[in-house]
Amino acid sequence: MADTKIPRQDIPKQTPEERRKNFNEVALGYNKELAQLEAQRCIQCKKPFCIEGCPVEIDIPAFIALIKEGDFDGALAKMREKNLLPGICGRVCPQEEQCEIKCVLQKRFGAVAIGRLERFIADYEIEQDKMVIPPVADPTGKKIAVVGSGPGGLTVAADLAKLGHKVTLYEALHAPGGVLVYGIPEFRLPKAIVSRECHILEEMGVELVTDFVVGRAATVDELFEQGFDAVYLGLGAGLPWFMNIPGENLAGVYSANEYLTRINLMKAYKFPEYDTPIRVGKKVAVVGGGNVAMDAVRSSIRMGADEAYIIYRRSRTELPAREEEIENAEEEGVIFQFLVNPVQYIGDDTGRVKQIELLKMELGEPDSSGRRRPVPIEGSEYKIDIDTVVVAIGNGANPLVPGTTPGLETNKWGNIVAEVETGKTSKKAVWAGGDIVTGAATVIEAMGAGRIAANSIHEYLTTGKW
Repeated sequence: MADTKIPRQDIPKQTPEERRKNFNEVALGYNKELAQLEAQRCIQCKKPFCIEGCPVEIDIPAFIALIKEGDFDGALAKMREKNLLPGICGRVCPQEEQCEIKCVLQKRFGAVAIGRLERFIADYEIEQDKMVIPPVADPTGKKIAVVGSGPGGLTVAADLAKLGHKVTLYEALHAPGGVLVYGIPEFRLPKAIVSRECHILEEMGVELVTDFVVGRAATVDELFEQGFDAVYLGLGAGLPWFMNIPGENLAGVYSANEYLTRINLMKAYKFPEYDTPIRVGKKVAVVGGGNVAMDAVRSSIRMGADEAYIIYRRSRTELPAREEEIENAEEEGVIFQFLVNPVQYIGDDTGRVKQIELLKMELGEPDSSGRRRPVPIEGSEYKIDIDTVVVAIGNGANPLVPGTTPGLETNKWGNIVAEVETGKTSKKAVWAGGDIVTGAATVIEAMGAGRIAANSIHEYLTTGKW
């Protein structure tokens, strides 16, 4: 029987003083005892709403029951039926907005810590030096090109490889993983976890091709000429947005994409062991309030900043980042400047940023996002000294692939138009999903879109019907 008297189990973490000085993982994970104690809280609902909240439809009660029984191998096998990336999802997916918010214990007792249990079984596999390779069907003779090795592309590749199709995964950068490796810092998602999950794909027969920019090295049409039967576009949203205010071209003003890519993928935090220079000043301002902004500002502290600011035009209530990441940032000493918006960056005689001018805001009526709209307060400008700025206000669609693919429809924002139910685009035998379709979203949502597309691709390859 479940025991609702057991409180939700906190996850052990490095202390703020320790973690400010290193890029090691902040959350240390459950041990077996904590995991089994947390698993005892699950009441095994006859109608598990938590599954409805999961974009890839993991059988959550089943894997939790196996953890409770101490059958960790069984729990891992059950998880991998639906999700090849438990070590990733258990760390970075917003379970509190998806599966956990649906948990019937949420209001009275606190939801079962589904994400932490997911991470536990993935970590258990590593500790046991095991690698569960999903079974693969006999070869079908069909070939699929998956463009982009982020979470959506990895899911499509895994699902189609299981069905016996030959999958080639193309990645523009020098390591697979997409945003998982260039965007999310080591202290939130160790890159060894991503590398391991990608290795499982290779063991399933997926070919990983890095340093290959589709749209330049080969167009989508040229991939078909090379013999591919279907193409999936999981391109992500990699084009950084700026605010178009004075001073954005000053030295020391970064896009979050460049800043995090240098630190994470190119290992600037290990300079000079890795020859990737990055200049992080003593006073860093990060503009934005999402998870990317939190990643950037917390990275700046670890890179040696004395003062690290979040500049956000709404109040704390409207911050879109995960509450866990906001709390971690607060514990680590991040200074939050709410209800302010940059109007210009001011440089010194050498062309480096030295100040940021901010305009105070007040909240008006809700806008299309459902959050109260920030309204400028005239004459309220003030300046603070700063020597590094990171702009983390979102990303758009890179036009390279759409611009080199005749017949591929995009919307006014440059995102690829694809059917929600299938992932099909306007171009025959081409599917798309994830951020390139929806705009910036979550890892698990990209995986959900990948699963939908994989099912549709399999149907097309099996029946020939478009």
